[in-house]
Amino acid sequence: MNDVSSASKLADRSLLIVDGEKTFVTRFTREMEQRGYRVEAAETAKAGIAAIESRPPAYAVIDLKLGDGSGLDVLAALSKKRPDARGIIVTGYANLATAVAAVKLGATDYLAKPADADEIDRALHADGPLTIAPPENPMSPDRVRWEHIQRVYEQCGRNVSETARRLSMHRRTLQRILAKRAPR
Repeated sequence: MNDVSSASKLADRSLLIVDGEKTFVTRFTREMEQRGYRVEAAETAKAGIAAIESRPPAYAVIDLKLGDGSGLDVLAALSKKRPDARGIIVTGYANLATAVAAVKLGATDYLAKPADADEIDRALHADGPLTIAPPENPMSPDRVRWEHIQRVYEQCGRNVSETARRLSMHRRTLQRILAKRAPR
């Protein structure tokens, strides 16, 4: 009987992404659909919980800090509605207390942003809690900086002056960085 539930689990490729960062959701949705997942996205805790209530997914990738609440609430709803689901918390605000709380609520893993699609896909399919080996080709410091600037730029509503102020950067320098392609 356990083999049947494992087989049906592999056949169900439904994935819920709950994250308030539109750029992350758009890029990650595309990458996971290319891997064969049926992706549904939500930008708030309330929308994530509603999606779980109507169509509980087999997998979920949930941001810890959402505009209207905590990703831990979404994870708790997922564990309650579908105990066999594999949920992962991703966050830019990692700390031990929230990691422990996430695992107690049923998280399969707890990853720090920026996590790439390969890392998240491995975490979704790992047996038990995952400890990922360092990547063979880690992001360069320039790439990490560029991703951070892009995240702040999006949070500022694509306002260059406000982004430059928050990053303590000259506006023209920021404009030059934004005009360039992403470093590898």
